[in-house]
Amino acid sequence: MTNHHLSLTIVLLILPPLVAVADAPPKLTHARPETVGMSYRRLAVIDQIIDEGLSRERMPGCVVMIGRHGRIVHFKAYGHKQLEPEKAVMTTDTVFDMASITKPIATATSIMLLIERGKLALDDTVAKHIPEFAQNGKDQITIQQLLTHQGGLIPDNALKDYQDGPATAMERVFALKPYIEPGTLFVYTDVGFIVLAELVHRTTGQNVHEFSQANIYRPLGMTETGYLPNEALAARAAPTEQRDEHWMRGEVHDPRAHLLGGIAGHAGLFSTATDLAVYAQMMLGRGQYRARRILKPATVERMTQAIPVSSGLRALGWDKYTGYSSNRGDLMTNQAFGHGGFTGTVLWIDPGLDLFVIFLSNRVHPDGKGSVNRLAGRIGSIAAASILDEMKPRKKSLVLTGIDVLVHAGFRQLAGRRVGLITNQTGIDRHAATTALRLADARNVDLIALFSPEHGLEGKLDVARINDIQDKLTGLKVFSLYGKTRKPTAESLQGIDTLVFDIQDIGTRFYTYVSTMGLAIQAAAEHHVRFVVLDRPNPIGGIAVEGPLLDDGRQSFVGFHTLPVRHGMTVGELARLFKKEMKLDVDLQVIKVEGWNRGEYFDATGLVWINPSPNMRSLTQAFLYPGIGLLETTNISVGRGTDTPFEVIGAPWIDGPRLAAEMNAARLPGVRFVPIRFTPASSKFKGEPCSGVNIIVTNRSIFQPVRTGLRIASHLRRVHRDNWKADAFNRLLANKSTFDAVLSGRSVDEIEREYQRGLIQFLVRRKQFLLYD
Repeated sequence: MTNHHLSLTIVLLILPPLVAVADAPPKLTHARPETVGMSYRRLAVIDQIIDEGLSRERMPGCVVMIGRHGRIVHFKAYGHKQLEPEKAVMTTDTVFDMASITKPIATATSIMLLIERGKLALDDTVAKHIPEFAQNGKDQITIQQLLTHQGGLIPDNALKDYQDGPATAMERVFALKPYIEPGTLFVYTDVGFIVLAELVHRTTGQNVHEFSQANIYRPLGMTETGYLPNEALAARAAPTEQRDEHWMRGEVHDPRAHLLGGIAGHAGLFSTATDLAVYAQMMLGRGQYRARRILKPATVERMTQAIPVSSGLRALGWDKYTGYSSNRGDLMTNQAFGHGGFTGTVLWIDPGLDLFVIFLSNRVHPDGKGSVNRLAGRIGSIAAASILDEMKPRKKSLVLTGIDVLVHAGFRQLAGRRVGLITNQTGIDRHAATTALRLADARNVDLIALFSPEHGLEGKLDVARINDIQDKLTGLKVFSLYGKTRKPTAESLQGIDTLVFDIQDIGTRFYTYVSTMGLAIQAAAEHHVRFVVLDRPNPIGGIAVEGPLLDDGRQSFVGFHTLPVRHGMTVGELARLFKKEMKLDVDLQVIKVEGWNRGEYFDATGLVWINPSPNMRSLTQAFLYPGIGLLETTNISVGRGTDTPFEVIGAPWIDGPRLAAEMNAARLPGVRFVPIRFTPASSKFKGEPCSGVNIIVTNRSIFQPVRTGLRIASHLRRVHRDNWKADAFNRLLANKSTFDAVLSGRSVDEIEREYQRGLIQFLVRRKQFLLYD
């Protein structure tokens, strides 16, 4: 939340007062904590925390509400709602200026309703609906970019732009130039939500106040929520600061929203804890509260899905985990979403715990110096820690990999085909039967030969070259694709009309199984052989995309195509991309995974983890590999020769305690560092004591492995310039501008900004090839 708020919309100065709907659903009821699986004793700590915070954080008072399983378990008022000109005690029915919470629960929710109704689309350019917005290079900015603060707009334009009325103010917003290149970086901006509110007005003929009242708050019975509170609600409002020598009570604190008559896309909403609880429960109910459906479940899921941005994770209108998330409970799950407001308001909703936490204060009263974010975050943590029972996961479909789907279909997709199978030890079905045996036993498939990648058919070899062998189980010849050739030859394809690929990838560009597949697709095109991919989930998820793109011209076996380091795609999706972008004339079929969605990691699939290579021994190591793997071409140990490869790094010349201290001080999301000493039993620095760090991933959903690897590289360059041999760092990085930036000592933020444009372009490129939601 910024100190200077900006808002613009077309307003009606005379608006009907908020009225109750005759058959409005009842508000949430109260329950003892133990009836919803929470600890009363732990929740009681909140009283002490707030008593301490009232003086330390310099705020007058607050209202706290916590709810779970549709019941309120903690609802109290603390301190005062007014200190000047005279004191008044805080009450639970106090009305608060929501400030930036307006963004998600008024503007973003309205936009999502219009998307659901087919009036808008996330990838629509704003200029499609507001042609004047296209001025000065803003013609390609999309609705999604504005919802995630990636539209390149300035945080706040000048207050004077709003002093001549709404129409003139809007003209000035339309005339703004991008603050940064659109689509490159997350920059929290009020201007973007001003534009979104105008988009509501252009699409519906109603301003955001009228639309949200008619479509969200009145249907939910939220009679104490809206812009421009009536006289009765204003009388219950907590005052903020003084304007023109009078206290603002029921009058929007934001100066730009005030100049626009009190209605704006980024600020201006008022509400109470009781009303916010109804909205929160609607979101926990996947768009429905009691019998009232506001949003479809798919809309809520899309709205709250994590979206990687340059400084963490956002959702559509919501925060997930960024620099603005200090008011988020540390113990909330990765499904949590929320937002805060400048005036001292906080709302977090956690579907993973079926929990909501509301913290409402007027921390700007009386002098604008109060602080509440960390206090609200502590309360969120206490609420999450108070949960005693474990949430039962929603029933989900069994995840079936490509081979499982093929088996269930009776091998119909390969009927009558003469098959060559590219596989290794990861090619198994849910019953642990190998894909090779499944195809060999299929009556309508003729399995001719096998092909193996790096590390061999059993995935145990860690040598420079692997020879052809005969498979003991099937008796078939195994052609090595990591020997004298890495591409199927005409000889090895003799008698084969279909190549089938079934190998588990780990989602990192320089992991060579993707290169093996790419070369095999090329061979299939050259020899007019059909190519079938038995797809598998990306174990580190299909949403996060990270790191610089490979420079065109630097393609190699550890960099087959112009992908970012962490590509967020399955092998089936990559095969589709390779075919199109490399212009390969090949008959390609992908047999999709069933029951998997992009946001799931491997441990959510129920599939058995099999080490895909000798030093990839856990899912944690797969998460670390995109960043830590980058470093192993240089003269440091990345843990090969230990029990925890890629979880430890070090060298005889590294100062481990200093590295750990500096990395922890950097506050990288989702990771901590512990100084250690270790002695590799093999590989680099075999038998030599090394000083370094143990890398501990604390939250996979926000962990950024490439940023972590680049931050370590920057430290090594700065602190150990004479010892760290960085020349080979670009071998796997394969991006000269990023490599040069590391060597020149630029900050990680600057380095990421350098490659962000290419990353955004890749996200656009890959979109047409994605197979899963």
